Amino acid sequence: MTMWGLTVDCAHPTELAAFWALALGYVERPPPPGFASWEKWLAHHDVPEDEWDDGAYLHDPAGVGPTLSFLRVPEAKVAKNRIHVDVKAGGGRETPWEQRWPRVLKMVERLTAAGATVIQEYSLDGRGDHLLMADPEGNEFCVV
Repeated sequence: MTMWGLTVDCAHPTELAAFWALALGYVERPPPPGFASWEKWLAHHDVPEDEWDDGAYLHDPAGVGPTLSFLRVPEAKVAKNRIHVDVKAGGGRETPWEQRWPRVLKMVERLTAAGATVIQEYSLDGRGDHLLMADPEGNEFCVV
């Protein structure tokens, strides 16, 4: 198996990382070994202080999921994502709809309160199945 991570280009790394930490249950990635903080690591590598907020880093506290990096870029998002995250709040389609759908709606409520927007709700067999959403910077994702 190859270890991998996901990097998101964005305008506000710290704020977007906070949103995705809430959405996924992730936490801030600890600084590299030998450094008490990211600031100490950045200073050690002579990164100018005005660039210290150019990135934010998350990881799965259980150590199972991929890492997430959020990097400041000057340009805004201009087109639909070619890849997106599925927030599997409902427990998967193998979970009975009566249990799964309320979980999906509860997560959608939490994420809209945190700045996400609902783009579209999709149905399967006449019942709600998943929602397409956008994070606070417009990146599409689904809640299933």
